Amino acid sequence: MYTLITHSAAETQAVAEKLATLVKAGTVITLDGDLGAGKTTFTQGFGKGLGVTRNVNSPTFTIMKQYQGRLPLYHMDVYRLEDTGDDIGLEEYINGDGVAIVEWSNLIESSLPTERLAITIERTGDEERQLTFAPVGDAYDTLVQEVLA
Repeated sequence: MYTLITHSAAETQAVAEKLATLVKAGTVITLDGDLGAGKTTFTQGFGKGLGVTRNVNSPTFTIMKQYQGRLPLYHMDVYRLEDTGDDIGLEEYINGDGVAIVEWSNLIESSLPTERLAITIERTGDEERQLTFAPVGDAYDTLVQEVLA
């Protein structure tokens, strides 16, 4: 497990942007944290790092939004699903040709792949966030080490 403190939304986005430059197709990133912690802010930076030109925003009411960049970005907010991921075909995106970012992943734990990068974002001040990276699998551990180097 690795921890990083960011001091602004821009800094959080810069970390995500760097991560995006290092990922490959099939990468799965889960984002958990309270409402307003910065999950979508993180994903906006990630999209920028993938070269997404559209505005990245929360897919809360649509469950998933797809963006095109260097790799397709599948941005999912599963807050309203609670372990029904198998019923709506999430595995098709999670095991797809792009990168899947899943917000509120703790609600669909059984639908997630065993190897992934789990990130928890916690608000520790007005602008300050603690990002906790919990890589599951050697490839994800190496990825986090590269991001934090």
